[in-house]
Amino acid sequence: MAAPCSHWIRLWYNLGSGRGAANGARRPTRRHRQLYCSGIPVAASINGGLRIAQDKVLTETNHPSAPHQRTRHDHASETAEDYVEAVADIIDAEGSCRLKDLAQRFAVSHVTANRIVARLVSKELLSTEPYRPIELTSAGRKLARECKDRHRIVHAFLLAIGVDEQTAAIDAEGIEHHVSKKTLARFEAFITQKDAS
Repeated sequence: MAAPCSHWIRLWYNLGSGRGAANGARRPTRRHRQLYCSGIPVAASINGGLRIAQDKVLTETNHPSAPHQRTRHDHASETAEDYVEAVADIIDAEGSCRLKDLAQRFAVSHVTANRIVARLVSKELLSTEPYRPIELTSAGRKLARECKDRHRIVHAFLLAIGVDEQTAAIDAEGIEHHVSKKTLARFEAFITQKDAS
């Protein structure tokens, strides 16, 4: 159901003028009003402006855009998850991870690998210094563990339903980034049940 447009007046005052302006809020645009009055959640951003509350859309499974929002969200985190997992694998195998290792692993240039590592450093998933190995932060180690567990379950599930090893290894790389916790739990339950039978 569309959000009452009368509420927009209060939102406009709080975020775009009056008290909001005193806090540095940007003036809401026509697009913000259209989104708000059509029922798309709008929330205050860190700098006082407006943004679509995508997390809320993701949790509202009856929202028409929920599946697409979820997929875009998963795509956005896919590279981060791949790189963090790769750093963990390389450290486990070689003792340290350097930029050239990631460039070789993903068949990308040093420039591309460096840009991605810099982004993950800013997100506090990785840490590094010039001419020093790349390390995982505590948050990075946690994410790497979660990625490995998810990959292991998806790969085992694909093998359990009869997918060959080579195909399962390739498909697991893609599926692991888009599987929900509920689906992952069902995968794991299926594997356990199959192993017990």
